Amino acid sequence: MWDTDGLTGPEGEDWRVPVAELEKRQKNLSISLSNNNIKSAWINDPVDLYWLAGNRQNGGLHISAEGEVTQYVRSSLERAKFESGGNDSPHEIKTHPRMANLKDEIGDSPALQLGRMTANDASFLQSKLGGEGEDCTAILWKLRETKSSWEIDQMKECGKIQKQMFEALNSTGMDAGEGITELELAAVADSVSRSAGFGGMVRMRKWPMDCDRVVIASGSSGAIPSYFDSAIGGSGANPLASLGAGHKKIRKGEPILVDIVHVHRGYITDMTRMFSIGKPEKIWIERLEQMEEIAKEVRNSLAKGDNCSKAWEIGYSISEGMGFENHLMGMPPEQSRFLGHSIGLELDETPVVASGFDSELHVGGTMAIEPKVIFPEGAVGIEDCWYRDENGLQCLSSGSSFPSWTEW
Repeated sequence: MWDTDGLTGPEGEDWRVPVAELEKRQKNLSISLSNNNIKSAWINDPVDLYWLAGNRQNGGLHISAEGEVTQYVRSSLERAKFESGGNDSPHEIKTHPRMANLKDEIGDSPALQLGRMTANDASFLQSKLGGEGEDCTAILWKLRETKSSWEIDQMKECGKIQKQMFEALNSTGMDAGEGITELELAAVADSVSRSAGFGGMVRMRKWPMDCDRVVIASGSSGAIPSYFDSAIGGSGANPLASLGAGHKKIRKGEPILVDIVHVHRGYITDMTRMFSIGKPEKIWIERLEQMEEIAKEVRNSLAKGDNCSKAWEIGYSISEGMGFENHLMGMPPEQSRFLGHSIGLELDETPVVASGFDSELHVGGTMAIEPKVIFPEGAVGIEDCWYRDENGLQCLSSGSSFPSWTEW
């Protein structure tokens, strides 16, 4: 029989989600279900399972509007019990029954996460649980928009490790000079991240998106579009991994855009900085300063409670005045239409600084703000993560502690 002694963070740290966090989240979901006249919900998305139960073992979680919570686990039951708090777990954990018996076991026809499942999976669950069922996807997403102080602390720690990734990449670039490839630089940052506990996955909400967490685009690589809904594509390593760092060798004077994601205990921070070997042309520095101005105005808008659509309008209007309407967040026809995205357990949470998002960034909300401009010769941009508190927006990543442009 295996034991749980190996389920730790570095140096034996307990990396489980605190039981108090799980209790609060489960209570808030029950209240939200009641407010939406939904009797119960079945949660089987891995990210939402982790958020509610502290584990992502195979199975599902049944939660009622009255506050009854049971997790049904196929594998591994013992690991699920430990990761949910052991004897202090706030919910019951049982072996998953046969699907033919699931409805009798849970006793009702719960709302499903229809926005998180394939049509085949949704149809199969509906056939076993009786009827089409309501969709509870948006309820979970809304609850997760507001982060607890514990979650903010995880993102702050994530930002510290992310800064170490940039520092390691910077040292390597200083020593290597011309000829090092984008992928070789990315490997340096990867090594730091893995050593600090990165688990190998960057979770995304939009299907079927996946993300390379170290995007390095030097010179003309910054203009290469990709499948990814973002300003920067990059060549990527191959046609299936067609995002981020590629085999291009870095040359003197060209802008090098580095966009790094790190994940700490499931929580993500996102940051972009600029580098060059030697001094770049003055126009690139000027463009970066203009992106910093846009980022500042977007932050000011969100900090005073403007909705995200308004923040987008402000940022886009400034970019038009600068003459960047055909370069902001890409070049036609591949332009992205946002200036910031909420972030947490997933890279693409809501709300988004874009047209149509009429919600403000609430106190406790976390946002990556990332204006970038793209030209055939290269790209420049700035990005940091922020959270809103009663005093405005506070930085979760490096902010002013790491320069926006570094010359090697």
